[in-house]
Amino acid sequence: MSNSLLVEYYKQIPAGRSDAKPKMTRKEAVAAFKRRIAERYTEGTLLRVLEHGDPDSRRAALLALGLLGTMNACPVIAARLRDEDREVAQMAADTLWKLWFRGDSPPHNEELQRLARLRDREKALAGLDALIRRAPNFAEAYNQRAIVYFRLKQFDRSLADCEKVLEMNPYHFGAQAGIGQCCLQMRKHRAALKAFRNALRINPNMDGVAETIRALENALGEEGRRDEKK
Repeated sequence: MSNSLLVEYYKQIPAGRSDAKPKMTRKEAVAAFKRRIAERYTEGTLLRVLEHGDPDSRRAALLALGLLGTMNACPVIAARLRDEDREVAQMAADTLWKLWFRGDSPPHNEELQRLARLRDREKALAGLDALIRRAPNFAEAYNQRAIVYFRLKQFDRSLADCEKVLEMNPYHFGAQAGIGQCCLQMRKHRAALKAFRNALRINPNMDGVAETIRALENALGEEGRRDEKK
């Protein structure tokens, strides 16, 4: 299947505000794009485009994978977090989040979306506990519970959930950074530095992480630099 057709479909999606009134809203155009891709492309084909296409092709493939991809696509998509094109790298991160939230059965995925929107932390925690009992291999459910635990200042439990996420999904830069945040709160600065370095190795474009690493290195001095050499 030609990359040019994929890019043609992609470019029919309105990019944003324009003086000209588009034929379709962006939501409608994305839905049309999804239908066309589903009819003509497999996940394997889209992943090959990611490895060999020009930037527009990679962007189009990432959008398609975000709409239709599975967790099996994560390793190839994660490699694009280091793409030379900044937009492609950001789209790769966004696509991974979409896949992680879609990592189990449709009912469980929908429940996770609902729970992630809850403002009541205790209700969210109870719901996530129940979801994890039903779907013990749903990595993103553990990650969302880790976030709730962190907000409740239960840092040891948040850390344990982040570690569980990484056992199931080693590309989860969010959980890796979560370990760093928990360790900071627990005053385990060397462990925090290691976790933040690991997060940045997975995704070098994470906001604020490089600055946090430099601050920890300065605070730890030679001890921190010695850890980096190990």
